[in-house]
Amino acid sequence: MDSTVDAIEKAYEGFIGAAAHVLEARESSDAAKTLTTDAALENFKQHWELLRVSCDRAEQLVESVRQRIGSECLVDEATGGSSSARAGQTAVGIPPISAVRLEQMSKAVRWLVIDLQQGGGGASNSNATASTAASLSSLPSTGAPPGASTGFDARFGEDAVQ
Repeated sequence: MDSTVDAIEKAYEGFIGAAAHVLEARESSDAAKTLTTDAALENFKQHWELLRVSCDRAEQLVESVRQRIGSECLVDEATGGSSSARAGQTAVGIPPISAVRLEQMSKAVRWLVIDLQQGGGGASNSNATASTAASLSSLPSTGAPPGASTGFDARFGEDAVQ
């Protein structure tokens, strides 16, 4: 993270220096277009690109950290490993599930989405969906309330139909 900040700082300082050089070149040439002003403008453009690339890299780093933190929070909440769950403040009626179960369900949902995107309907698509649903329901249920051994939540009618 420090190296990213240092790269942005260095690129920004170069950009500001190049901008000052453009202003000096224009002033010394009485605002006429000369080889010196063209070179200064080209240098300014290069420093602008360097600054933009440095900022893009920093943005990518921040986004990857944000996604990692979000994933960790999701797993913590699902497995009961969050600070609120450790303090005894679990949500009423929603028992924690194991991280393995969460990952299995996530993969099954991802496969369902891929099947739907590639299939476009028809018998083969419904067979793939049915087999994925069957594999979901066969997964071990940890911490689920009695009668909720399927991979779907019976409280929602569209889940029970599947």
